[in-house]
Order: sequence, then structure tokens, then C-alpha cells
Amino acid sequence: MTIQLDENGELRHFLSTEGLPRPLLTRILDTAESFSAVIDKSVKKVPLLRGRTVVNLFFEASTRTRTTFELAAKRLSADVLNVNVATTTVKGESLLDMLRNLEAMQADMFVVRHAESGTAEYIARHVREGVAVLNAGDGQHAHPTQAMLDAYTIRREKGDFEPLRVAIVGDILHSRVARSQIHALNGLGVGEVRVIAPRTLLPRHVETLGVQVYHDMEHGLADVDVVIMLRLQRERMAGALLPSEHEYYRLYGLTEEKLRRAKPDAIVMHPGPINRGVEIDSAVADGPQSVILKQVTNGIAVRMAVMSMTLGAHQKTEEVAE
Repeated sequence: MTIQLDENGELRHFLSTEGLPRPLLTRILDTAESFSAVIDKSVKKVPLLRGRTVVNLFFEASTRTRTTFELAAKRLSADVLNVNVATTTVKGESLLDMLRNLEAMQADMFVVRHAESGTAEYIARHVREGVAVLNAGDGQHAHPTQAMLDAYTIRREKGDFEPLRVAIVGDILHSRVARSQIHALNGLGVGEVRVIAPRTLLPRHVETLGVQVYHDMEHGLADVDVVIMLRLQRERMAGALLPSEHEYYRLYGLTEEKLRRAKPDAIVMHPGPINRGVEIDSAVADGPQSVILKQVTNGIAVRMAVMSMTLGAHQKTEEVAE
């Protein structure tokens, strides 16, 4: 997606992890690392985006994602505006009319979440020069900041990507997170990316994304270093793709017994929200191998990173760690 990069190869928008070069993906993680030091301080703010305005446009509800974007912006000293999209659309304003009005208020960035794939890119193609667009999830297409915070968590817990085997388990077909994770992990040089799911929850030709496909947990989890569980996307399913949630949990739910197939020091991840007893057992979600809450914390640093980079402040991030 060339629209994401400027003429110097720097981030102009952040819409997808697909096709981004490894040095840029690594720089996002390195920048996030510098912001992690800020988050641990008593005063959790830096002045990088002082005077800038970030607008959250969430056409889908997502308390956790919106909150972490808002915290990230405020910790960069930006002003944050949360638009009541439902009220705006009731008045009959078109999407572009709404954008033009917000731009007239000197908005510098739009963080967009929408049920339709491609909406964030559509907005990015129509904003004025100098305005950045971040994709906070669009349909079944992409959720790039979630993928990068997952990659950041893996790097913090495991170090080098190349020796790792990573298994992504569950509803691959409807998951924008899974697609972004696969592109990011392969782009960062992970040794092997596996997907584990029933045939009804896998996209056609998923192997062309650079993954090994498994249909049972026993073989798919064997000797993996990282297990990423996905939520069943019931709201995006058309028709009966599963016999029952009970049967799904029996075959694909992560229990302590199934986790023993992975390496003893394997970590367990989940982008949330968790359906306990459907895709993961509480003993695993709350257990010693789980890094699920660390993912939430790491999300703030990663979102600070992409906000600062897309608004041209990436060259100043070295000052943060001093």
C-alpha cells in the first residue's frame, strides 16, 4: 500500500501491515520501546504532539481499543476529540462532509474503526495533505496496531523472531487481527507461522499468506513458542459454520492439557475480548504463561509510536529515553 508511505519511505498513514518493509516494522517496535520508559514514569507525558488534535472516529464500539488510542494521544500531549458518530450519521451528514468539517477544526489525525473493509483507506485518500489516518480495525480486512502490539509483546518476551514458531488459533476467516498478524510476523522474519482452525473458519487459499495450516490442536501446537487465540466472530458469521460452541471448545479451546503440547516456556496471547470457556479456559487466560494483560499495556506504547511516526515526530523519539 504505497498510500501509507511518503516519498522518503516514512509512515504517512498506518492502514495495514501488509507489504511494509522489515526495517520500518522494526522501527515501529523500537520506537514503542522508547515510549515504554515513559509509561513507567510518574509523569507519563511527553510534548511530541503538543498542539496537535487527534479525532477518534469509531463507527464500531470498542472500549479497549478506543481507550488505548486516547491514552496514547494524551501521553503525547495531543488534544483528543471523541466524535459521537451515531448522532452525526442520524443528521444525514455524509462521511466526506463530516471529514471536511473536522478538518476545518484543524484536526491532524483520524483514528478510524469501521465495520466495512477499506473505510480507513478511503478516508486516507480524501484527507488533506498533512492529516494522518490510523486504521483501528476495518471489517475483516486489517487491524494493524493490534498486530504490532502483539509483535512487540512477542519480542519483549522472546527476543529474536527468527527461531520462533507462532500458532494463531481460531476464527481466521473473519478475523482482521489474524490477517494483520500474519503479515507482520512474516515481515519481521518469524521462523514459522501456523494457523489452526476448522476448515469452515479458514479463508480459501490461506496458505498463500505464508502459513502452515493445521486442523487439529494436537499437531498444530506441537513445540510452538507462542500461542495466539482468537475470538469467535459470531457477529460476522453467515450461516452455521460451527456445530456448537461446546463442540468448538472441545476441539479448539485452549486448555492446560492442550497447552502442554507447546514448549514449556510458550506464551499465551489473545487480542480480546476473551470468551472464557469458548476459545480459552480461565486457568490458561489467568495462568503463568498468559501475557494477555501485558498486551493491553504494550498497546499504549505501540500506538504512541505510530502516532508520533505518522505525524512526523519520529525523529524526536530519541529524546524520550533521555
